Amino acid sequence: MTIAILCLTPASFVISWLVTQLMRSAAPRLGFVDQPGGRKIHDNPKPLGGGIGIFVGFALPLLIAIVWVSFFPPPDNILPAYWSGAREQSPLGLKILLACVAIVLLGLWDDRKALGPYVKLVAQLAIIAGLVAWGDLRILTVAGPTLSLIITILWIAAITNAFNFLDNMDGLSAGVASVCAVAFLVTTLSIGQWFVAAALALLLGSMLGFLCHNFPPAKIFMGDAGSMLIGLLLGILTVRTTYLAPGSNWSNRWYAVFAPVIVLALPLYDLVVVSIIRLSRGKSPFVGDTNHFSHRLVARGMSRRSAVLCLYLVAAATSVSAIVLPHVGGDLAVMIAVQTLLILGMVALLEQHPLPPT
Repeated sequence: MTIAILCLTPASFVISWLVTQLMRSAAPRLGFVDQPGGRKIHDNPKPLGGGIGIFVGFALPLLIAIVWVSFFPPPDNILPAYWSGAREQSPLGLKILLACVAIVLLGLWDDRKALGPYVKLVAQLAIIAGLVAWGDLRILTVAGPTLSLIITILWIAAITNAFNFLDNMDGLSAGVASVCAVAFLVTTLSIGQWFVAAALALLLGSMLGFLCHNFPPAKIFMGDAGSMLIGLLLGILTVRTTYLAPGSNWSNRWYAVFAPVIVLALPLYDLVVVSIIRLSRGKSPFVGDTNHFSHRLVARGMSRRSAVLCLYLVAAATSVSAIVLPHVGGDLAVMIAVQTLLILGMVALLEQHPLPPT
């Protein structure tokens, strides 16, 4: 099963690469470009619509798989139990696809004609709340049904916006998301979460296919349609994962629930710090600026490509620890938490560069 799931990544990679290549040609003819100016760091107009490549790379194979398991018998080399399990997950897969369509359309609308930040936030919350309620997605169910519902919506919204905020430099958001997706993929494969692992494999391939066109210097941008999509999917898939190794007792492995927080520590940190800076200056946290970690690394003298690679490594450093979290004892879990805090402390020190003027 692991090999079959990993084979999904190259399939989604090829689809995403091809669709993104098509968008590179079509977007300028449609006038769908991101113009330079203001706080933007690119000097020439860049095609938008890379998010469509990510979406198609993820959605098309998933839709084919749903139709296949729903209407056809399993091949001889696949156990009926796996086929039956995939069929049971098909309704949720369709609900996730519909939420993806909604978030991509919202992003394309915002890319084409900028929406107000609060209009976009309300629309995000409506899409997420609808999926959480309809798909029965919950985290921290011990908190009670109502509080669990609210926490789940806020968690997915936070991850959605974290990657939207992180889309401030060529190759950054998709690259960091790919690092995080690898960590989640390894974790879900190790604990037998096959549906989530398959979705992560598709997401990883679609992001890498796009990244071939977006790594500095970028040939095309994903836009809000892409950044919100990858954040939404990572948020959903982290909710769907139990993080409990087979045969483990929840009371003895409760700390495994913090695995997604550790994997996503960098984008969450950047979201929180940038929001605090903006609020302290009397500005909306949703109005873009150049106070991100990546921008301050460049202000310290790094090239943009080096800054992006630095963030990849920071994300990988926290992610590697999170992979083993569901499989270790309490003492090692504490060490993993301390290591994550030390890494974020290093990030905070590297950020000690004068902020740009208001």
